[in-house]
Amino acid sequence: MSEQNRIINFMGRRKLAALFSIVVLVASLISLTINGLNFGLDFTGGTLVEVGYSQPEPLEDIRSTIASAGYENAVVVQFGSETDILVRLPQGYNDTLGSELVTVLQKNFDGTIDLRRVEFVGPQVGDELKEQGGLAMLMALGMVMIYVAMRFQFKFAIGAVSALAHDVIITLGIFSFLHIDFDLTVLAAVLAVIGYSLNDTIVVSDRIRENFRKIRKSPPNEVVNISLTETLGRTLVTSLTTLLVLLALFIFGGELIHGFAIALIIGVVVGTYSSIYVAANILLAMAITKEDLIVPEKEGAEFDDGMP
Repeated sequence: MSEQNRIINFMGRRKLAALFSIVVLVASLISLTINGLNFGLDFTGGTLVEVGYSQPEPLEDIRSTIASAGYENAVVVQFGSETDILVRLPQGYNDTLGSELVTVLQKNFDGTIDLRRVEFVGPQVGDELKEQGGLAMLMALGMVMIYVAMRFQFKFAIGAVSALAHDVIITLGIFSFLHIDFDLTVLAAVLAVIGYSLNDTIVVSDRIRENFRKIRKSPPNEVVNISLTETLGRTLVTSLTTLLVLLALFIFGGELIHGFAIALIIGVVVGTYSSIYVAANILLAMAITKEDLIVPEKEGAEFDDGMP
C-alpha cells in the first residue's frame, strides 16, 4: 500500500491498552462496591422546597445558612431567575418544613422570602426509578448486541457491547469515586453515552468490515490499523466538537445540569478511547478473519446462469 508509512500502529499497543482498561474497570467496580453511588433526591426520596427572594442572594450564603441550621446534605440551586431558589432536602416531608426553612433563611436576609411550593419524593418511587433505570441500561445493551450481530457479525456484537459496558462502568465508577450526585439527569446522560459510543463503534466496525473484504493479503491487525487510521479524523472531530458543547453546558448551564454535563464529558472521552482500543482489541482477541465477513455463496450458484 502506497500510504503504508502513514498508518498508525494502534494495535501495536493493544496489550498495554487492555491492561489499562482492566485496571480502570477493576478500580471502578471496587469503588461502586465500597462507596456505591451517591443517589440524589430522585432516587432516595426527600423534600423539595422552592422559595422566591425579593432580591438576588449569593448561593454560598444560602447554603451556609441552611447548613448552620442543621439541614445536612441540602442541595441549593437557582431555578430560572437569580431570585428563584430551589432547595433539595433529604429529610422526609412534614407540613411545617417549608415554613421552617423560610424562617431560617429570613434571619440572614434583609428582604422578603416567599414560599412557592413544597413537594415530596417518596423512597418507594426512588426504588422503582433505580430498578427501571437499571433495566433500561440492560435492555439498551441487549438491543445493541442483537443489532450489531445482525448488521455485522457476532464477534462485532461482542466487541461493541464490551465497549459500551466498559464506558458505562467507568463513568459510574468515576461518579462513585468522586461522590457526585447521581440523579435522573445523570441516568439520562449515561444512556446518551451508550448511544454516542455505539455510533463511534459502528463507524469503526463498518470500515473494518469493508477493509477486510477489500484488503485480502494483509493480516487482521494491519487491516484494523488501516481502518482505525482512516476513521481517526472523523472520530476526533466529532468528539472535540461534542466536548466543546458539553464544556459550555458545564460552565454556563447552571448547577442543575452539572451532573448531566460531567457524565457526558466522561462518556465522550472514554467512548472515543473504547471505539479504538476496546471494540477493535476484542475483535483481534477473538481472531477475526476475512472468512468471518464473507457472505456464503448459495450452493450451485455458479451454474444458475447456464441452467434452463
